[in-house]
Amino acid sequence: MAEASVMASLMKVIEERKAQTSTKPSYVAKLMNGGVAAIGAKIIEEAAEVVEAGDEPGDAGREHLVKEVADLVFHAAVMLGYRDLDWSDVEAELHRRFGVSGLEEKASRKPKA
Repeated sequence: MAEASVMASLMKVIEERKAQTSTKPSYVAKLMNGGVAAIGAKIIEEAAEVVEAGDEPGDAGREHLVKEVADLVFHAAVMLGYRDLDWSDVEAELHRRFGVSGLEEKASRKPKA
């Protein structure tokens, strides 16, 4: 049997923490209690830090970028969990887009009303 991916394991922990938001203090529970506003604020903060780290030179900059992207992915995963979605939903969407020009895929999206 294959070992679960780190993302699958992370999503399981997020789901467990979501169920315990009022009984067991945790960082994920705190974010969940704050809803989209709290989780979204962290995503915005982490996205800005990714951009900043992307401009840092050398090996230290590369290491910093990896850590900031990990933070961004983590907080995006918390948002997915908040909305009862799973990382596999993201993987399915990426799979759907694979092999399709990014320009074509974007043009095929329906505009928001």
